[in-house]
Amino acid sequence: MIDMALYFAMGCFGVGLLFNLYRIAVGPQAADRILALDTMVINVIALIVLYGIQGGTATYYEASMLVAMVGFVSTVAYCRFLLRGDIIE
Repeated sequence: MIDMALYFAMGCFGVGLLFNLYRIAVGPQAADRILALDTMVINVIALIVLYGIQGGTATYYEASMLVAMVGFVSTVAYCRFLLRGDIIE
């Protein structure tokens, strides 16, 4: 039963990734694209955690933490680039 729930959740997050990819490609403004990319990172983290639950290993949790840190830094860098035109002062 838990396998069916995991597959359903993975499918839902996969559909969410497709919607975010559409928003990145069509987004009318750069802020919409940045927000979609940040949401895409959250969906990828959820998929990695679900895969770790399915596999029963703790390695995927560490990988999800690394993806979360890189996603946060990239979101901050993109926003600073939008606001100031330069990332490093």
